[in-house]
Amino acid sequence: MRINSVISLNEEHLDLKDAILLVTGISGAGKTEVMKALEDIGFFCIDNLPPSLLKDLVKLPEFSEDADQRVAIAMDMRSQSMFLELFTAIDSLQGSGNKNVILFMDCADDVLVRRYSETRRRHPMRESLNIYESIAIERAALSEVRERANLILDTSHMKSHELKERLGQLILHRDIELDMVVEVMSFGFKNGVPLDADFVFDVRFLANPHYDPALRPQTGLDAPVADYVFAQPEAVQLLDSIASLMERWIPMHAKAGKARLTIGIGCTGGQHRSVAIAKSLADRLDQKFNFVSEVHRDIRPIGSAHN
Repeated sequence: MRINSVISLNEEHLDLKDAILLVTGISGAGKTEVMKALEDIGFFCIDNLPPSLLKDLVKLPEFSEDADQRVAIAMDMRSQSMFLELFTAIDSLQGSGNKNVILFMDCADDVLVRRYSETRRRHPMRESLNIYESIAIERAALSEVRERANLILDTSHMKSHELKERLGQLILHRDIELDMVVEVMSFGFKNGVPLDADFVFDVRFLANPHYDPALRPQTGLDAPVADYVFAQPEAVQLLDSIASLMERWIPMHAKAGKARLTIGIGCTGGQHRSVAIAKSLADRLDQKFNFVSEVHRDIRPIGSAHN
């Protein structure tokens, strides 16, 4: 069976505020990857929930400190007979005034067969049937759910990072490339390079404020030190170069499925130059990306060590 690869929408505009997202569909179509992607973009996710428990979860967002906390629940044929209760549970939600949106995952039969062959997993409907018969039986059992779905997403020719990007467009109505968590970290090389840094920039070629007695007790977070650093044309050029590079390549990492990226800015002791550059870089990136933080790993009372 060949499925149209486009996304089907039963509603022109879907509003998930105060709604539960129900994720279901054909086994092997990618529900696990969808739940991982949803978790990355801020959903509270519950996998393989028996439908009869749906009514007990409608108040879950009320217990979250985040008033806009979104909830996604995956249900599939692994629950076997309990899955038959799904329609009753959905009708009960709607009857009590609780909103829900159904996302149905689909996939072409030949791709499903290949996936099961590669993973060697057992199809949940499989007994003495071959894999094609198992898929056909499951399609028949889920046909009504598919008809009632608000979203139908075919993953036949979709990679994991493409799936995450598409979900962001459909559910959050925005480009989630801008949602990557970007951490700008200052550090001192004398204390070691951060092991989790994806990019590392060495700023030790800049003149060192440590040698100015008035600046030595301060850090790059203090205006006199920052002014000293950025009075150097090379510091301004460096900041512009790093910012331009990151603005170009951060979205590329997001497209590849990366959810977090750390940029390390290092000087000798992690007190002056690296701190000033890291703070200004974080300020620049914060103008473009949604989740930017700055961390100054080695800021502490200044001793005799050079920065």
